[in-house]
Amino acid sequence: MADQTRISIKVQPNAGRNAISGPIEGFWRVKVAAPPDKGKANKELLNFLSDALGVKKDRLSILTGHSSHKKILLIQGLTPEEAARRLSGKKP
Repeated sequence: MADQTRISIKVQPNAGRNAISGPIEGFWRVKVAAPPDKGKANKELLNFLSDALGVKKDRLSILTGHSSHKKILLIQGLTPEEAARRLSGKKP
């Protein structure tokens, strides 16, 4: 089975720009420019994280928290260590 990683995210919609910080208190803090309206922030979150992690969008899914600021995401194809490295922006 391919590597799978679950990460805890705290989303801030309506931000000036998309950005990642953390982990802070167990959550990766992700700012997205989209509003929390009709799934727009969730869609932008997945698009942004897909680019940041270097994985296809179909390899990311929201497991819990679809209508909450706190979410658990599943990333397929990355180890927890590799996901954390990519989220932090560190080069290999």
